[in-house]
Amino acid sequence: MLVLALLGFSSGLPLALSGATLQAWLTVAGLDLKTIGFFALVGLPYTFKFAWAPLLDRFDLPGLARRKGWMVLCPALIGLICLAMSTLEPAKDLYLLGVLAVTLAFVSASNDVVFDAYRNELLAAEERGAGAAVSVFAYRVAMLVSGGLALMLADWWLGWQGLFRAMALVFALIALAVLWVPAVKSVAARTAAWVEWRGFLVMLAVGASVYALGSQFAPQASQALSPRANQFLKLGFESILMLAAFVSALWAARRVRFPSLMAPWDAFFAQPQAVALLALVVFYKLGDAFAGALSTAFLLRGLGFSAAEVGAVNKALGLAATILGALLGGWYLARRPLAQSLWPALWWFGIGQALSNLAYWLLAVSEKSYGLMASAIAIENLCGGMGTAAFVALLMTLTDRRFSAAQFALLSALAAVGRVYVGPSAGLLAEQFGWPNFFASTLIAAVPGLVLLHSLRRRIETLAASAACHNQEEDQPSQAGV
Repeated sequence: MLVLALLGFSSGLPLALSGATLQAWLTVAGLDLKTIGFFALVGLPYTFKFAWAPLLDRFDLPGLARRKGWMVLCPALIGLICLAMSTLEPAKDLYLLGVLAVTLAFVSASNDVVFDAYRNELLAAEERGAGAAVSVFAYRVAMLVSGGLALMLADWWLGWQGLFRAMALVFALIALAVLWVPAVKSVAARTAAWVEWRGFLVMLAVGASVYALGSQFAPQASQALSPRANQFLKLGFESILMLAAFVSALWAARRVRFPSLMAPWDAFFAQPQAVALLALVVFYKLGDAFAGALSTAFLLRGLGFSAAEVGAVNKALGLAATILGALLGGWYLARRPLAQSLWPALWWFGIGQALSNLAYWLLAVSEKSYGLMASAIAIENLCGGMGTAAFVALLMTLTDRRFSAAQFALLSALAAVGRVYVGPSAGLLAEQFGWPNFFASTLIAAVPGLVLLHSLRRRIETLAASAACHNQEEDQPSQAGV
């Protein structure tokens, strides 16, 4: 579990740097809300990481065990990117800052792929609840460091450039610490290296070509529509274009026989209700993603709190509540067999995290109050932490150990769709309808996930029971040989 804590910390630390902390930096620098909302798209690599996950699964770095080499390289690269970001000013270098933030997200997403696969191979089925809780705990501690503590350091002492230099040092230390992580046995690769590279490059080329070609037909602003309507039209076109590029890339991967990508997909879709399960992964935390998309900008600009106050209350208190929620969620999952605890945890925690978004609505319709802010943040993060612990256990249950890296990358990428894509629409909705109506709408966004969860109850219980049986079968030979 100590190993999971270290790797969970390494996985969680970069997310805030390209998310809430970057959002705070842009807000303090005076950028408009629409631009800040669109900066959520720097998280796009988290939604497409399944595309290169097979390469991380297939290739090893010289001199280090499988998985371990990537887990050392990724934080080292993130440290270098943070060092480069520390030389920039948002108002003057917005484009370059965006490029570096996307690159940081790409390396961070790659790190997540390897960590998720490592954790899946390390844990037995009945350990997944506790493992999920430890991972979420360490992940959230890391977000405190790169979120709450970072905001206070930037406001009081280091400044924004100094903050990113300090983060570069932290990542260098993480890379050194990961050298001592033990290796785990992985499934040996069965395909030639050139086959994997060919499949990946063809898929990338086709997807990029479709996107570039489609961009030529982007709708122009119409005088018959309001500026907000034109923005929503553009956002809708971009979403459809990305979907078309994604489908085209998958078609190309199948045509050129990209086995490390298509074999995990085929195995997943061979099971009953596979499409509904994928939809559940996308929608389960959608309401939570909407509420959190602009939470930092809301507290800074909407309510007028300082960066240090947001860091101390929103990040520090929020993290403590999330950790408590994750531990409670892990305890609930671990106290009974997974087949009996997983679905009830997902259901009740899902309802809790949906209703907790109304705390932000109450904050938006009330006068500025530190006590109310602290209460709202504590409630929302407590419920969110419990929901996350159950959700991570669900993702591990859905994964076939033969394709642990690729399948978990696919599932976690789909889980990130809400967090990434709601950013632009959240900014437009908040500007158009105001903060109270925006936060009220997050409750509606949570409904589809709960409906899907209710309809999939038997399937989830069957999957959890199968995972436990499969783990017992794996343990029997090793116990017999002792």
